[in-house]
Amino acid sequence: MTRSTQALAYARPSALESGADGRLLGLETSGGLTPAGAEAHPTFFSGFLTSPQTAARGLLAVADVAAARYLDPTPRPLLDPVVTGNGDRLRFESFSGCCGVYARLDVLRDGLDGAETGHGTTNVDVNNPLREALSRMTGDSPLHLRVGPGELAVTTLGGSVVEKKVPLPERWLRGFAEAQVATAGFDLRAELSAAEAVRFLRSLPRSSSGRASRGVGWVIPSGKTLRPTTRPVPGAVCLPGPERLAALQRVLRGATALRVYGPAVTDGVAASAAWEVVLPGMRLTLTLSPDTARGFSGEGGVLEALATDEAAQDAELVSVLLAWEPQIDTAVLAARSGLSVQRVRAALVRLGTAGRVGYDVADAAYFHRELPYDAGRAERHNPRLVDARGLVAAGAVTLDGESASVVSGPQVYRVRETGGELRCTCVWWSEHQGRRGPCKHALAVRVVRRGAGAEQSAATVGGTR
Repeated sequence: MTRSTQALAYARPSALESGADGRLLGLETSGGLTPAGAEAHPTFFSGFLTSPQTAARGLLAVADVAAARYLDPTPRPLLDPVVTGNGDRLRFESFSGCCGVYARLDVLRDGLDGAETGHGTTNVDVNNPLREALSRMTGDSPLHLRVGPGELAVTTLGGSVVEKKVPLPERWLRGFAEAQVATAGFDLRAELSAAEAVRFLRSLPRSSSGRASRGVGWVIPSGKTLRPTTRPVPGAVCLPGPERLAALQRVLRGATALRVYGPAVTDGVAASAAWEVVLPGMRLTLTLSPDTARGFSGEGGVLEALATDEAAQDAELVSVLLAWEPQIDTAVLAARSGLSVQRVRAALVRLGTAGRVGYDVADAAYFHRELPYDAGRAERHNPRLVDARGLVAAGAVTLDGESASVVSGPQVYRVRETGGELRCTCVWWSEHQGRRGPCKHALAVRVVRRGAGAEQSAATVGGTR
């Protein structure tokens, strides 16, 4: 797994402190992006939480996922969650080290006592002493949350800072991109009451070794609950590695409902699903990859958007129109940009590869954020896209009507378009049948065809002058 080291500088460690007016949860921020541009230590919120203990447990659940490797439970450095202020809510996000679980805690306006938040995205320090303090927190006495440096810290920012060197996996950023592509195709499949949610989640198997089980499982709505099924019948939801839902146990005491989202079952193929625990003024959502040995970063759902110049140009236009919205209205963006809704959606997928948008299944809408990472990293280091561009540069693609030949090493592969989908004779296509995005040969053909189409359009325009 490729890693890069990112330095996160905090004014001081995040901490839970007691004061005359109750408790103060101070979450320190590192460099992030806001409407005013880059800031070393942005402040997004200062106010009271309406459900303090539940919020603390939700934050711990996000931190649990950031610290987990469900396929290999080897201890690893703690990755700091990302926080986004969207004006009416705070979103805390993380990915597991194996990239197979995406966690997000949405603290909504009701959970923030009706207070507004700032706008922007940054990392937030969640250290081990803070985790221990939050775990010991009892009762619901007032809890004041501050996301960003307080007045005292602001006056001393010119002095020493707490710096973390974080080994950031390249696939972590790609996972954010692939998760939003997957969840954009989800629908609500089941909703359980608080009591049934607790009963179901506590009935799931637990791993004594810390390693999630392999293989694919399924559950299906049955009366007021969910029951396991050995077959992916219509209406079923995929649940591979049920141990990966363990972080939801943190918040069950405050749960009011459990909602499950997923795609329609097609020919028994394993699929992702999102599990959302509804809390007072909050939502905690875990999205699972289709297999414990399969991270979101390799799903390939964004490759088509990355391979097209049209989506790149559209994304540049759409990005200018984004304003940290908690819910992006694609129809409004289409009207403002002059693009079709379909092209706006493709542009949002491409922006998602740079971490600039996410998708909220509860709202069925994209939201704006700006991950504080190198925006071009996911594109530059996506293996299939890099290989496809290498094939194009080497002149390995020969077009022949609806078919094409691609020379790759000693082999020549045939790529044919059927129903708008490119099919290939390579082993990758044979194994995955397009379920994990296009292979490098199909991508290369797509790039060459679009380039040829653009040249033909230019020649036609030039000939009519």
